[in-house]
Amino acid sequence: MTLDEIRRKINTIDFELLKLLNTRMEYALRTTTLKQGITDSKREDQVLDYIEMHSQGLIKPEFCRNLFQQIIGESKRLQGDHLQLMGFQGEHGSFSEVAAMTHNPGLFCITCNSVGEIFRGVENEFFDYGIVPVESSLGGTVMEVNEFLADPDLEMRIVGEIRFPISYCLLTLPDTDPEDLRVVYSSSTTLSHCSRYIRANRMEARPFYGTAAAAKMLQKDRPEASAAIASSFCADYYNLKVVGCEIEDNPGNMTRFLIISRKVKLNSGNKCSVVFTTEHRAGALVEILGDFAEAGMNLTRIESMPKRNDPGNYKFFLDFVGSTEDPAVKDILARTEQKTEMFKLLGCYNSA
Repeated sequence: MTLDEIRRKINTIDFELLKLLNTRMEYALRTTTLKQGITDSKREDQVLDYIEMHSQGLIKPEFCRNLFQQIIGESKRLQGDHLQLMGFQGEHGSFSEVAAMTHNPGLFCITCNSVGEIFRGVENEFFDYGIVPVESSLGGTVMEVNEFLADPDLEMRIVGEIRFPISYCLLTLPDTDPEDLRVVYSSSTTLSHCSRYIRANRMEARPFYGTAAAAKMLQKDRPEASAAIASSFCADYYNLKVVGCEIEDNPGNMTRFLIISRKVKLNSGNKCSVVFTTEHRAGALVEILGDFAEAGMNLTRIESMPKRNDPGNYKFFLDFVGSTEDPAVKDILARTEQKTEMFKLLGCYNSA
């Protein structure tokens, strides 16, 4: 190997070490709500003894122990900063995380494997906030998110919304020649949204479990003649090169994200969301919608979803312009609750 090749290898390893350290810090932050206080001397001794015992090869045990003492110190500093945590689905660089950073750059984003993990994390106050996609202009409603929102046992509120444009980039390793590309990885949905570009460049589309996950895999596994389709943010986060932007078949795709929280009380925003079920009789829904029309409420979303284990009946989601501080809104909410079998005010928040 040449000197340049060796240095490139070292740079790649250093980059991976930094990402692993960041992941370790995330898990350290997750422990904050599960233990009393920040310092746990017994646990720290266990970690340091484990590291020293497993030090191998060229690295001296003393060096490893000193290194991890600094890592533990940085973990404790972060825990002491009382950072506000935001749970999102996917790997770092996902559109959910990018949208969350536009909402509040001061939040520290924590990866989650599923929507359910986000809702449970917020419910148990592991996270101060969660961000979930509820609908997109191309994909429609995210039914799984609606299921959790409608759960009467989940005590949380919608405290904000974001409408975020979804635009895709083709990413490669820095030393990959675009002319050599043969395979592209991304989520199956993303691949279908970029099908014309993929065909035009004669690449084989290979589905992966997420857009950011595909970028992460590309950086870590470094498959030859391969690319990933993901957000432009992934290029910086995973040290990749952008070789194509706005490659989607239908520009203008927007996704609506909701910000949920248990710690934030109901605020006086300008938009309200509710979910309810009605009696299974003719005219029950029309009667409620008539009340909203009579009160002059501007409905911005009306959607139905079959009740789980009861497909003949439905849950109804309504979004409307108004504030819970408005007496007219308080009145229509009270009237709706009286006429429904199940009623839940999902939140009053500022519209996107």
